[in-house]
Amino acid sequence: MSDVTKYDPEWLKKALRDMLLIRRFEEKAAQMYGLRKIGGFLHLYNGQEAVAVGSVAAVDLQKDYLLTSYRDHGHAIAVGMDPKNVMAELFGKITGCVRGKGGSMHMFDVERHFLGGNGIVGAQIPIATGVAFKQMYDEDGGVTLCYFGDGAIHQGAFHESLNLAKIWKLPAIYIVENNHFGMGTAVKRVSGVDDFSVKAAGYDLPGYVINGMDFLEVYENIKKIAEETRKTNTACLIDIKTYRYKGHSISDPAKYRTKEELEQYKKQDPIVQLKSQLIEAKLMTEDDFKALDDDVKNQVQEAVDFADQSEEPALHTMYEDVLA
Repeated sequence: MSDVTKYDPEWLKKALRDMLLIRRFEEKAAQMYGLRKIGGFLHLYNGQEAVAVGSVAAVDLQKDYLLTSYRDHGHAIAVGMDPKNVMAELFGKITGCVRGKGGSMHMFDVERHFLGGNGIVGAQIPIATGVAFKQMYDEDGGVTLCYFGDGAIHQGAFHESLNLAKIWKLPAIYIVENNHFGMGTAVKRVSGVDDFSVKAAGYDLPGYVINGMDFLEVYENIKKIAEETRKTNTACLIDIKTYRYKGHSISDPAKYRTKEELEQYKKQDPIVQLKSQLIEAKLMTEDDFKALDDDVKNQVQEAVDFADQSEEPALHTMYEDVLA
């Protein structure tokens, strides 16, 4: 485990707050779904917060880009999108980040270089490869982070993208958020290998394994890898081992795993780990954490109130934002 004392305490507290904000946001979103304020699909990020927050902290969103799957609320908040606009999007309101047209799976913020969640399994992988091509072509020194789940790695588009990234020397960082289940199916039942990083070797690209339950491990490794990618224009594949505490989506009771397994991973909770490290280093007290948590809960409640009071999209808006 990394030494927290070598970092700015305020920076660490911000990271803890960001992870906590994602967790409380997702808990509240689940509640709102139960109250039928949110419809359609809802894929929660509980447990995986260190992946989004750690990797976003490691890159420069002035020149780097992010693309992810339909489990995208965590990434949206990590890049700094306003939780009000994210919650309003879940509610299908005009004040949502894509004017109520995308819902849970299609968060998007071009100014923050977050080019979306994507509702189709693995579809973001070739799109991210195109973004990395643009960066290579413009020689802008940026990298593209592309996140996808362990279920998406078996898509043909994954292999085609890595092959092109190698041939064209693209600054793409492909990140498998390996939460051990593709929907309700355990990785071991569908994959010939447990360690996805070895798949990089088939395209002569570097592969890495990172513990995604530890914020600082994610941050330190992604920072190093991103610097190497900028320098060499060599794409890579990262297998980030993480865990989702909820089912695949809100309608999944997750009966395919044991309570013991879930409890084992909850002992590695990224929020609890960072909080404990800060308290141990005397950079924070239990009272400080409670105050932080109360502040976050208030912010999430404000997001719900904003979404609830926002207008539904007017009928004519269905003809807007249509390219063809």
